[in-house]
Amino acid sequence: MYTEMKRLFLLPIFLFYMMIPVFGQQYTVISITGKVTAVKDDSNRELKLREKLSPQSVINIPYNSKVELLDERGSKKYTLKTPGQGSITNMMKDRNNAVMKLTGQYLSYIKARVKGNGELTSRRYSDPATVTREVAVASQSFDEQYIAFQREATQKYDQFRQQAIREYADFMRNAWKEFGAEPPRPKPVIEEVPPVVIPKIDDLPVIKSEPIKIEGRVLTLPMPKPQPIPANPIKEQLEDSVEYVEFTFYGTPMQVRFNGKEVFSLTSVTEDGVADVFEKLASSDFNNTIRDCLELRIHYQLSDWAYLQMLDALSKACFQTHNEATLLMGYLFQQTGYMMRLAISNDKLYMLYASNHIIYGQSYYILDNNEYYVYGGDINQIKLCEAKYPNEQQLSLWINQEPMLADSPTDLRSLQSRRYNDWDFEVSVNKNLIDFYASYPSSIDGDNIMTRWAVNGNVPIQEEVKQMLYPQMKEKLFGLSEQEAVERLLNWVQTAFIYEYDDVVWGYDRAFFAEETLFYPYADCEDRSILLSRLVRDLLGLKTVLIYYPGHLAMAVRFNMDVSGDYVELNGERYIVCDPTYIGARVGMTMPDMDNKTAKAILLK
Repeated sequence: MYTEMKRLFLLPIFLFYMMIPVFGQQYTVISITGKVTAVKDDSNRELKLREKLSPQSVINIPYNSKVELLDERGSKKYTLKTPGQGSITNMMKDRNNAVMKLTGQYLSYIKARVKGNGELTSRRYSDPATVTREVAVASQSFDEQYIAFQREATQKYDQFRQQAIREYADFMRNAWKEFGAEPPRPKPVIEEVPPVVIPKIDDLPVIKSEPIKIEGRVLTLPMPKPQPIPANPIKEQLEDSVEYVEFTFYGTPMQVRFNGKEVFSLTSVTEDGVADVFEKLASSDFNNTIRDCLELRIHYQLSDWAYLQMLDALSKACFQTHNEATLLMGYLFQQTGYMMRLAISNDKLYMLYASNHIIYGQSYYILDNNEYYVYGGDINQIKLCEAKYPNEQQLSLWINQEPMLADSPTDLRSLQSRRYNDWDFEVSVNKNLIDFYASYPSSIDGDNIMTRWAVNGNVPIQEEVKQMLYPQMKEKLFGLSEQEAVERLLNWVQTAFIYEYDDVVWGYDRAFFAEETLFYPYADCEDRSILLSRLVRDLLGLKTVLIYYPGHLAMAVRFNMDVSGDYVELNGERYIVCDPTYIGARVGMTMPDMDNKTAKAILLK
């Protein structure tokens, strides 16, 4: 009774403090395209730059118009472009609208512009042919992302870039050399420790607090690097008429500007033939296509790997033949800042990309201490062009944000905890995203095997999955202590999924992204630990680490309350072990026969 009265007493206070940030929230208008209006008391007035809006403010966005809002408190920028009328809060929920997390440097930059130290964008169009070009012409976010703090592009930038391409083409004529591939590194086949099952809850031993000493064996994640940008800003080219090429990328319809002037033919797959085409590419005809590609990378939150695949889909839509499509993909990849090399084998052109990750299962070529992988193939002998391009950067396989792919829901799957009967949830995931994750190379960063789990463990769950699964879980977690909440999440992950070894299912070790565990019928220790760590961080806001033993992966939670059990101490903080493969175990219990002297920790974001 006392507990219920206490809850009823605290609930209004809790709701009051929850409402403070909502009603104190403000968004600043930083860009307007078209005639966007604010609606109040059945009257409309035109929205103004630098105007402050609340979450409850109602706006009207006409067709082919948009508004960009700055959230200083959350360091985010929202792009609202779905036609219609509604509150800011409801507009932000629409899938077609976008949100971008801002770096501290960029946030300072745009805040200075808001205060009057720079121009903001306000454009109105009446010509329908021009309105269709609005994304590329008026997209402030595009300029901010890859031009950032450089002054506006001028003619000298075009001249510099054209000269760089011509010099590159000249060097290409004599920069080809025969190379033999290094043998592929076999995909890991790890001898996994079998799961341990506690038959009955009565068999649980008394939980004691024992430290797991892992000093000096901790993987701290590197700061994410900005994605590559062009060696110099690429100026927008005005066109009398606009032509588009449309294509689909993992079920997501996309388009870029691509006109007749950009069509070329590679008549001879030779050193001179490739160089001749590159010389023609030195014109500004491709500028708008390149700008649109970077805009797609920003808008759809594409990682480097996703961006490369997107360029492949685009190039195949522009050219049906292999060689021309490969050359276009390589050119666009290079001109947007990436390190690539072209190669010839049996009258076919191939593109190689350099990665700072070691990729398993694929042969590679060593050039200037960089490892290059053939995109879409595995060729053992090639003639490779060694020509370099200014400011080129390796492809990274880290994923810093979820790709915004069109939603293609899978069938509902029911997942139930054995200990807690009311923990029975239905979930559906995006099949487009599952297909994309299936394409992701098995890799490690540098020579640290623990990075392969860190990459997967830090990718956010897609918003649509959160909207379906998380409200169900939050309802069951309401009123529970941190330990009670983690106990229920732990048992759900322990018992709702069928355990099977990766080498049985896949033939090699494969770590899942969180959504993959929710989709595929089987999951092993690493898949469960990655999913559980994601749920604990998202639903409870608690810090987590992955704990790696040879042949086994578990995780641990940093509680804000005293919790007994085995723990890892990192930076003066105690992380309590939670093992989703020790079936039936409670918080704080380490699976038997784990050698803590070999344990390593992976800090997660």
